[in-house]
Amino acid sequence: MSLDFDSARLKNPYLTPEHEEYRSQIRRFVEREIMPFAAEWDEAGQIPDEIRIKAAEMGLLGMGYPEEYGGITEGIDLWYNNIVGEELSRTGVGGFTAALLGFSIGLPPVSNFGSEALKQEIIPAVVSGHKVICLGLTEPDVGSDLANLKTTAKRVTEGGREYYLVNGSKTFITGGMRSSWITTAVRTGGEGGAGVSALLIPMDLEGVSRTQLARKQGWWCSDTATIYFDNVKVPVENLLGEENQGFKVFLNNLNAERMSMIVQMEAYSRVCLEEAVNWAQQRKTFGKRLADHQVIRHKIAEMKQRINACQAMIIHSTREVMEGTAKPADIGLLKVMCSQTMEFCAREASQILGGACYLRDNRVERIYREVRVQAIGGGSEEIMRDLASREYGL
Repeated sequence: MSLDFDSARLKNPYLTPEHEEYRSQIRRFVEREIMPFAAEWDEAGQIPDEIRIKAAEMGLLGMGYPEEYGGITEGIDLWYNNIVGEELSRTGVGGFTAALLGFSIGLPPVSNFGSEALKQEIIPAVVSGHKVICLGLTEPDVGSDLANLKTTAKRVTEGGREYYLVNGSKTFITGGMRSSWITTAVRTGGEGGAGVSALLIPMDLEGVSRTQLARKQGWWCSDTATIYFDNVKVPVENLLGEENQGFKVFLNNLNAERMSMIVQMEAYSRVCLEEAVNWAQQRKTFGKRLADHQVIRHKIAEMKQRINACQAMIIHSTREVMEGTAKPADIGLLKVMCSQTMEFCAREASQILGGACYLRDNRVERIYREVRVQAIGGGSEEIMRDLASREYGL
């Protein structure tokens, strides 16, 4: 049996016929509405607004959000999210997934910790595809070290009106140029994590400005921005959760973000495997197929071996997340394993494809360029290992 994207997927005993039917629907949508254009959108540096609307109509944007705000919850579990991640990854254009679903790290804090007024204003606009929201944690001087962030939000009362006066900046913000709101971490108290709050800031407020970052190695069609706050007056009603309890808001979101990236990285690894196998069966060197050379077969076997390990852990970790027993350390280490597997498979597929992989408009070429953003984003490999060691008492 030839290895392709589907045959390289381990049997998951938890998937029902309904899950697989949903996969079929999403695949048809991806092949009709996305696959033919994804590379073009990547080169153009953006995705069209219309594809957000179409994706919303397919239910891709509303999964897991309350139905009273336009979301879909009935019968939806985490396996459906995994299926979406897998099927979108078949394009080999990671920037598309980041541009389309990047809101999924900015919206949950609003859905889980925002006021009723904020939920009514923002969730329907985002899950319908008409608006975008982003997450702002990283800062120019402290990176992802949330406990030492510098952006301040001072509570001020003026003329009977109470607001937060925000000053500072955020950088490497996915979707920052197109977003209408930013869910951001600010310092409302003293030093350390105990002084951090979560605040929703409308991007059209006076004092908010943004610049697009220089051209990137990958994720071309997903914009990345630096956001500046200069005496921005944010209503106190835009506080998410309790003041100085922002860590609770953001930590609640991290496992979901990392699991999403984990699923995508495994799927990108399978794309590389599929491309490598197809090429090895067609290409001939020294009078025989590439696949007839032992060294090539061993490369393919090791790619599959590593992919198998990732898939088995994804199935296990997804179940733990659904049961509420998942350990952040284990998810962090799984992210490391999947980023290393993606890097290995992209490299080995490139070696097998040879010069054909060095040309643009090639799935493996794009995936190879996007290894680093997956290995760094959502918590770098080094941070994930350190998180795990500390959680295990070291």
